[in-house]
Amino acid sequence: MEIPGVLAAILSSALGGTAVGATRYLADTLDPLTIGAVRFGGGFLVLTALALWRRDSWPPKSDWLGTAALGVLFFGLFPVLFNGALVYTTAARGALALSTLPLLTMIAGAVLRIEPPTMRKIVGVLIAMAGVAVALGTSLKIAPRGAWRGDLLMVAAAFCMALYSVWSRPFLSRTSPIPFVAFGMGVGAACLSALAVLNGGFARLATLSAPQWLASGYLAIVCGAFIFFLWAFALGRAAPTLVAVSVAVNPVTASIFGVVFLGEQVSANLVVGLTAVIAGIGIASGAVGRFTINVRRS
Repeated sequence: MEIPGVLAAILSSALGGTAVGATRYLADTLDPLTIGAVRFGGGFLVLTALALWRRDSWPPKSDWLGTAALGVLFFGLFPVLFNGALVYTTAARGALALSTLPLLTMIAGAVLRIEPPTMRKIVGVLIAMAGVAVALGTSLKIAPRGAWRGDLLMVAAAFCMALYSVWSRPFLSRTSPIPFVAFGMGVGAACLSALAVLNGGFARLATLSAPQWLASGYLAIVCGAFIFFLWAFALGRAAPTLVAVSVAVNPVTASIFGVVFLGEQVSANLVVGLTAVIAGIGIASGAVGRFTINVRRS
């Protein structure tokens, strides 16, 4: 049954949209490396404490190298690209570029022969991505100079996330989601922290205001620990493309966050786009087909 996994992925992506706004809020003070170190270093501490309290089983030694490599990819390279992208582009445009994730995941799964594409998934992914474009159509015209650099960086970040989603499934079949994420996140956070120290990034933490510290805590606890636990939970219960298509809700929450906290503008097409996103996810997951069959039977 893949529905619990899809629902967990939707919640993860919805909260992930707020991470875009919180990251942009900190981008004027902290560099991308330091933001990533704070987010994933704090998330690692939270998840490790939770895993020890629950006495969950950690990845076996045979999986340490692979789990560590995935950690560098997703919690090392991904945040550098993600945070760097938001230096050049808006929260809405960045989230739209990230919404290429389901298409990239579907391609990666097909090339690596892990998840063969189906017409249902292809149609659902395309409808969801079209919904994102409709929802943010007007706001996409409002962008700083050189925003295309941020868009390209975010697509590269999405590709890292696609590979992580496809390659994680075998590991998740041998361990629990919380320690799996904590292990990889710890490796990624260590790499980012080392680079941040060399770059003098941690020294800037002393200049943060109280609201910025709150934003940092939110990034660590909610956007570092909670959403990536949900993502791993989803990957253990649903196909990578079905998990990835949920990222289409990310731009919606990102745009709302941008309006409320960053003063960005969003068009009236938001409701129409959100409807298309939900329909696309429903089609890709097969929920629409099952609902139609149940209605006919009744």
